[in-house]
Amino acid sequence: MALVEMVMPKMGESIMEGTVLKWLKNVGDTIEQDESVLEVATDKVDTEVPAIQGGVLKEILVQEGDVVAVGATIAIISTNGEDTAAPAATAQAAAPAPEAAPQQETTASNASSSVAKLDQPATGRFYSPLVLNIAREEGISMQELEFVPGTGSEGRVSKKDIMAYVDGRKNAPQQAAAPAAGAGATPAPQAKPAVTPAPAAQPQASAPAVKPAASYGGNVELIEMDRMRKMIADRMVDSKRISPHVTSFVEADVTNLVNWRNKWKDVYKKREGENLTFTPLFIDAIAKAIKDFPMINVSVDGGTIIRHKDINIGMAVALPSGNLIVPNIKNADQLNLNGLTKKVNDLANRGRINKLTPDDLAGGTYTVSNVGSFGNVMGTPIIMQPQVAIMAVGAIKKKPAVIETPDGDLIGIRHFMYLSHSYDHRVVDGSLGGMFVRRVADYLENFDVNTTI
Repeated sequence: MALVEMVMPKMGESIMEGTVLKWLKNVGDTIEQDESVLEVATDKVDTEVPAIQGGVLKEILVQEGDVVAVGATIAIISTNGEDTAAPAATAQAAAPAPEAAPQQETTASNASSSVAKLDQPATGRFYSPLVLNIAREEGISMQELEFVPGTGSEGRVSKKDIMAYVDGRKNAPQQAAAPAAGAGATPAPQAKPAVTPAPAAQPQASAPAVKPAASYGGNVELIEMDRMRKMIADRMVDSKRISPHVTSFVEADVTNLVNWRNKWKDVYKKREGENLTFTPLFIDAIAKAIKDFPMINVSVDGGTIIRHKDINIGMAVALPSGNLIVPNIKNADQLNLNGLTKKVNDLANRGRINKLTPDDLAGGTYTVSNVGSFGNVMGTPIIMQPQVAIMAVGAIKKKPAVIETPDGDLIGIRHFMYLSHSYDHRVVDGSLGGMFVRRVADYLENFDVNTTI
């Protein structure tokens, strides 16, 4: 029998940790290689983590709600299910030994107080960012946090542990400083720091009064933001703070594009079983324009401009929850219209059923948002950091227009749409931002109606 450590995988560039949402397997379950074992959330996507090797799930080392660093061990897999009983007993005999005392200490403290606390501080213990954020919001000092019992690996405090402690603390606020005083009985100076949280306890006690439900007039419903909506909110605020946004607008005559799609959409649907939308046509024009203006395909790192050789175009996808997610098409300039259409449909379909992978969301260098799909004629999109530009394409509308012919000007019905280009004025001046969106419009207006797909 062999024991294999299953670690938190790296789920995209710049992602250093993930939150365990749900274990899909229990200890003792048989799992196949590449079978999904748990669901993990990052700041970009929720995804399932597959088993690195088949066998029996011997031990789960992190709990649901825990924030785990990339590369940390999250579970133990036994590659031989027949011999798992004996090693399991050995492992259990060895592992719980250090935690036996804290377990008794917690029980003892529960007997004397409604707030479970350790008798001795767990100094040097690791705390996840999630736990530290909750502690900060609830006014729990690091000294007090060291007395919170942990049920995670090596006595670590999980989200459930800290929330249980917070609930007990609110029910018995007068005892919040008790363990600190008790723990400081050996060194006399410890008693003073135990008193210092008292002033912080008063704002804590008065905190609910700062958020009175009565302050909302009329017939209202209070809706708590879900995790993804909070992340979107933070990223949008950060983007507006980081980048001075400027937006340029161009109106494009896309009659040739509309006529071409009308000619091919039924043929393509019958042949491929997929819809032929305008999105791959927009992405194709943007990719061509990026090759003409490569300084739009950059990002900023302090005082350094990073010019990306790859053209990876992100497309905003609306989820059933109302949230947005932005998968991207790698090397979009190297795909023909059929390849772009296949990729657009695949990403959109998987995005709507929450099956995108971290790799689908990583590495984007430019983004397009099709606000026209909601019937909007134009928009002023917010840049996806660390990119420096984003384009919104509006709804296509019929309008009367002057048509120039060799025999004179005529009035005719044409299809028009607005392109809105938001860019980071730190590195993209108005001339570059304006010329780029104009070039995209030129590619759309001059679309070859003899193109095949």
